[in-house]
Amino acid sequence: MSTKNSLTPTKKYRQILSAVHMVYRLVNSTYNVQELALRLTRLLCQFIKASSSTVHILDKKKKRVGLVAIFDNKINILVTKKKDLANISAKEKRVAEGYVVFEKHFIGLPMVADENIGAIFVKRKRNEPPFSEVDKEMLSVLAEQSVTAIRNLQLYEEQQRVILSSIEFIGKLLQRCRQSPVTPHTSVLLKIIKILGKKLGMTQEEIDCLHYANVLRDAGAIDVPYNILAKSSQLTPEEFKIIREQPTKCAELIRPVEFLKPVLPIILYHHEKYDGTGYPSGLKKDQIPLGARVMAVVEAFEAMICKRPYKNRLSIKEAIEELKRNSGTQFDPKVVNVFVSLAKQKNFRNYLSLIKQ
Repeated sequence: MSTKNSLTPTKKYRQILSAVHMVYRLVNSTYNVQELALRLTRLLCQFIKASSSTVHILDKKKKRVGLVAIFDNKINILVTKKKDLANISAKEKRVAEGYVVFEKHFIGLPMVADENIGAIFVKRKRNEPPFSEVDKEMLSVLAEQSVTAIRNLQLYEEQQRVILSSIEFIGKLLQRCRQSPVTPHTSVLLKIIKILGKKLGMTQEEIDCLHYANVLRDAGAIDVPYNILAKSSQLTPEEFKIIREQPTKCAELIRPVEFLKPVLPIILYHHEKYDGTGYPSGLKKDQIPLGARVMAVVEAFEAMICKRPYKNRLSIKEAIEELKRNSGTQFDPKVVNVFVSLAKQKNFRNYLSLIKQ
């Protein structure tokens, strides 16, 4: 009668299944390569019982390490700056080039698909047990599963970049069709929206939809006469009625595009007001999608500090005070509070200053 130990086929099989399952769960709850790399380092330490782990992701175009995720059982670090990436050891560079390194307290394995996409490393301290062949096998399984996950996310991110470029092109084309100036700060607004969305706990997918909506928000204005859009005096009731129809027309215009359907509620309801006095449906508070509430604040701030034919522009300080004055009536207080709080930070305030034309 044989006694089962850590090397028995049954236990190894269970460990392999566990590794596959853990990576599967990780992939299905992660939406970008950077986040995946960070979470993968924590998983490696947990599964291989390592004191620290590192994941390198190669920059496909430049054929060098583009980012490094590190976990030392205390903190998670993401390194993307060139000067810091230059400090990678010769041993780590060798593994990233496709070589395996297996030592008592260090294992380095390349991650290979059609080509090298990166490498994973685990370390133990000198006073800890050395790595075994079983540890190496388990790490190989994790590396193989991780390659597929990372490559799929890279392809997804590439696809998203193509989609975003297409949407931005459509937005600029629509602006030219109605003879209005093309907004020059799309990339700045993306940064502002991304920071604000993350602070509010929005997912990456929700933030992406918010950005698409920002680019396409005025698509319905293609049917609005230019003399109304450019009017510097007060609109007549008839003219205002035409303006109020714009969100609905914009939604109708992009409704046939399947991948833009999650964007529709943001475009349709970003003129709703928190107290229910907005249009087109008179929604209030949480009836208004969060993306639409965020967009209402960002769009209003942009309008206040940029030059418009019908009003003088405000300073950043004045615009922020205006947001605070209308918090709870026109705007969601939570969104305004987060925006105001971020505006006290230097980087965010720099982005706000770049919006001005």
